[in-house]
Amino acid sequence: MSNVVRLDALDRDILFHLRQDGRLTNVELAKRVGLTPPPCLRRVKRLEDAGVIAGYRAVIDPETVGRGLETLIDLEVYATDRATIEALEDTVASYEEVIEFRRLFGRPDYFIRVAVADHAAYEEFQTRKLSGLPGVLRVTSHLTMKKIKGDA
Repeated sequence: MSNVVRLDALDRDILFHLRQDGRLTNVELAKRVGLTPPPCLRRVKRLEDAGVIAGYRAVIDPETVGRGLETLIDLEVYATDRATIEALEDTVASYEEVIEFRRLFGRPDYFIRVAVADHAAYEEFQTRKLSGLPGVLRVTSHLTMKKIKGDA
């Protein structure tokens, strides 16, 4: 039993345009995909109801809010007990600087994306918040040279 939603070419076109600009009016979206507004709105509503469109959000420019330095972190842990792992995950997820946090199969154990103002702010975050957490074995930081594709 599969919960994959089947999308036709019009659905994919609607999704493409909404990914580019989620604030498009239904009239403008309909014009771009070659439909009249009522069927376009029905398709968008169906995509929302099916969970294909999970929400709409504002894309914030990190530079303008003092988060211009993004760092990717590989985190390895030595702890294997559930309590330590859950505490580590809850703590890291609560940090404002953390914009993405994933548990991985294999090594490293975790992938973390952090956005801070500058190198000094990252050093503060890494040494005072991350490295001292119980269960942390190794923190490997990767500074981004150039973002080629990613969140808008």
